[in-house]
Amino acid sequence: MKTRLPKKQKGAAAIEFALVFVIFFTVLYGVLSYSLPLLLMQSFNNATAEAVRRSMAVDPAAANYGSVVETLAKSVLSEKLTWVPAALKDSLAPAASYNDATKILTASVSLPAEALNSIMPVLKLGSITVPDLPAKLMAQSSVKLVNP
Repeated sequence: MKTRLPKKQKGAAAIEFALVFVIFFTVLYGVLSYSLPLLLMQSFNNATAEAVRRSMAVDPAAANYGSVVETLAKSVLSEKLTWVPAALKDSLAPAASYNDATKILTASVSLPAEALNSIMPVLKLGSITVPDLPAKLMAQSSVKLVNP
């Protein structure tokens, strides 16, 4: 049995598909384009937390204590961030600093958003930009290593 659409309805399915496809594609692109920055932020938070956590194992009586914990924290940061795509590695800025006066070790990782835009295209839909990222993705962790 064959059904026929009235002449008025002939192109309606194509128009509906075009409208729904634009919305579907925008949502799908948004999910995919925000997944890499979110994964990077989770990795940065994990790397900085692990760097300061492992640095707490250094003996406070060790010679050059400040430089030892900084070096250890920097090595942990580089170890934890080995998976980062090669296109982003040059823009990645891991850092660790120990303040001898306050006895606080701070580990941080930052990445400018333009570096992400170089590997991931930005979709502009009028006034909407996908992904709309901050100027810099950054994570930081601190710990006081020695009791006063």
